[in-house]
Amino acid sequence: MSPSHRAPRRLTRRHLLGMAGGLAAVPVVAVAAQQVRSDQSAAEATSSPGRGVPSAAPSAAAAPKVITKGGGSVPFKPGHALLGSYLSLDGRTATQSQALRREQLGRDERIVHVFYDWADSLPTAIDGIPAKAVPLVSWRGTAYDDITSGRSDDRIARAARRLKRQDRPVLLRWGWEMNGDWYAWGAARNGQDPEAYIASWRRLHDIFAEEKARNVSWVWSPNWNSAPIEDWNTYQALYPGDKYVDWVGVSGYNLHRETPDTLFGPIYRAFAARKPIMISEVGSMDRGGRTKADWITLFADWVEAHPAVGGVVWFDTDTHPGYAEKWRIDTDAASLAAYVAMAKRPRFSG
Repeated sequence: MSPSHRAPRRLTRRHLLGMAGGLAAVPVVAVAAQQVRSDQSAAEATSSPGRGVPSAAPSAAAAPKVITKGGGSVPFKPGHALLGSYLSLDGRTATQSQALRREQLGRDERIVHVFYDWADSLPTAIDGIPAKAVPLVSWRGTAYDDITSGRSDDRIARAARRLKRQDRPVLLRWGWEMNGDWYAWGAARNGQDPEAYIASWRRLHDIFAEEKARNVSWVWSPNWNSAPIEDWNTYQALYPGDKYVDWVGVSGYNLHRETPDTLFGPIYRAFAARKPIMISEVGSMDRGGRTKADWITLFADWVEAHPAVGGVVWFDTDTHPGYAEKWRIDTDAASLAAYVAMAKRPRFSG
């Protein structure tokens, strides 16, 4: 795929991973405490109030009753999480990159994440995908009026027919991180109108249904926090409805020593009783020593403690435009070992 599939043009490094903002599907009085970034260590985040995260973040024991079914054409399997990645390694083809990870992990990816622009033809096949893997197709959005007006109906129908031709179930993640101000399809850039986002999502969904693209499973995937922090930009305001969503995804990166629960706990607690949860983008900065390895282990423990998580998709790349950070899992031996250990846990054997 081209660099444009991997990163939006004309955006800053901060915007590319959705660094600003807020959260939702929680009472408004709690939003301010939960919507800012944390500069704390894992230890600080669990013990020190007033430093950017709630002083009493709910533990796994306080988690809601969780869903035990769902996922559409990619069914949720209780006790198991599909482990995969967006994989793009410098100097290697997709097939070569998959071969390297297979050798390192002793297993194939279960999700293969790919990105496409709104104007692209969506894939009828994915290069290098393992036989039993599920494609996660992230399809960029557009201005809501391009969809709600009906001008894009033919494009959407063609996309549905192309994904229908894949010989396997497909996860479709359209218009992700809609609660940020860094993409053209965000509510912040579309009149602050969450209802228009929902109408766009539902129109896509209905056209895919008309085309009988039954192998497509729909992943609604906000960023872990919102920008700006406004009532119209919350999870609740932007959610298309249970009928139109198969998986609830979330993007979150350890950029400022955020704990996994800071990144993923709020959306888990908001939706785990209704839909299976997918960590659709995740990665960790390396601050030297074992910082990255220890965070990977902390993240694996968090997933173990949260049974509604049915998918984890790492941002495994060193080719992302504009980034000095290398997000690939094997930046050092300790990080690779931690990731391999995670992949070998029964929880990630989906």
